[in-house]
Amino acid sequence: MILDADAIVERRRLRRRLYLWRGLTLLLALVLVAALGFYAGGDRFGGKGAPHIARVTVSGMILADPAQRKMLKDIAESDAVKAVIVAIDSPGGTTVGGEELYDGLRAIAGKKPVAATMGTLATSAGYMTAIATDRIFAERTSITGSIGVLFQYGSVGELMQKIGVEVKTVKSAPLKAEPSPFTYPEQPGAAAMIQRLVDDTYAWFVDIVAERRGLSRPDALKVADGSIYSGRQALGLKLVDEIGGEDAAVAWLEKEKGVAKDLQVVDWKPERPYGGFSLADRAMAAAGRLVGLDLSAWNSEGRLDGLVSVWHPQGSDLP
Repeated sequence: MILDADAIVERRRLRRRLYLWRGLTLLLALVLVAALGFYAGGDRFGGKGAPHIARVTVSGMILADPAQRKMLKDIAESDAVKAVIVAIDSPGGTTVGGEELYDGLRAIAGKKPVAATMGTLATSAGYMTAIATDRIFAERTSITGSIGVLFQYGSVGELMQKIGVEVKTVKSAPLKAEPSPFTYPEQPGAAAMIQRLVDDTYAWFVDIVAERRGLSRPDALKVADGSIYSGRQALGLKLVDEIGGEDAAVAWLEKEKGVAKDLQVVDWKPERPYGGFSLADRAMAAAGRLVGLDLSAWNSEGRLDGLVSVWHPQGSDLP
């Protein structure tokens, strides 16, 4: 077959276009892989290998979290992390969740300086988190305090009796599985048992507030009546150290703790692979974050069982 000159020119033009599109596709694929690696939390892309200040964000309900415990341990062991800023915006959560954060941050503070910044809320277990740090910064209108513990349970036993429904239970001892929402009248000793549990945890909470804030126990008890305080009020009560945000925290780290100037503040987040630990799972989670969705959150139950240290006003949508 003999091709004329126009056909040859057109074929060459099509071939160049094909090479161009192949090159652009390859480049796009490389960019996508790099972006996925970055958003999947790879240290090579996240700036965590160079000296930096780690930012740990504590927001929403505070729950026991193995991934978070591992992250705090990694921060403590990382030579690249020169200091830590804990950004808190939380009404609290479970007492165990707050205790985990407190212990993890105290372990970090034994090796490097740690500061806390309060956002809108830093109450209950959120305040428990703050006192684990070396210095607490609050905005003037931040809400903090609510130092205390509670245990809530419902009771439908009387209603069930009225409508003729009975739940039969066989148990080893009268206080086993009490208080129960189905027991009416309430099992004797059940409320006292829960009160002892609450009192013991509350005493521990007050003790660490007194220790960390340099207060006598009587003074700590005065501010630990469940009251909430603004940042300005908390400053006067010695529950926080300074009015300010992250800039003030960075300045304090530089001036008082000798942290080098101009260090980048890098976010650290718990690794939560979506549905597993494969590359495909990490890519799925990364793709979700690219469009603003945290698919990893689908794996968390988000329950507030047991003792809780949380503040929420009547009518709020918090549990």
